[in-house]
Amino acid sequence: EVQLVESGGGLVQTGGSLRLSCTASGLTFDEHSLAWFRQAPGKEREGVIYISSEGGTHSADSVKGRFTISRDNAKNTVYLQMNNLKPEDTAIYFCAAEWATIYDEDWNKASEYEYWGQGTQVTVSS
Repeated sequence: EVQLVESGGGLVQTGGSLRLSCTASGLTFDEHSLAWFRQAPGKEREGVIYISSEGGTHSADSVKGRFTISRDNAKNTVYLQMNNLKPEDTAIYFCAAEWATIYDEDWNKASEYEYWGQGTQVTVSS
């Protein structure tokens, strides 16, 4: 059984930082592309940032220069470092994994990913 478990969410003030972690089990981690999505109340789930199995990355314009993604294949863990957080970053953050090839233009489509975590809440106060 594949499991993705996120951790690290919480409440932070504007301008603060958080690091989210997502640890996977039940899959060949180093062969999977990984991404972080987020969903704010009343909004659709949106792709935030992505890392391929080879280490290539993509990110949404709204987080460029503030968020970075990294992976530790030895620990089966993907990280999301979030700096200079803004109230509009408030959302539930989900990690996702996919074994099949994801084309560059499709990295932010939720339908491309087979496996999902349960999510972790990030709240940024103004």
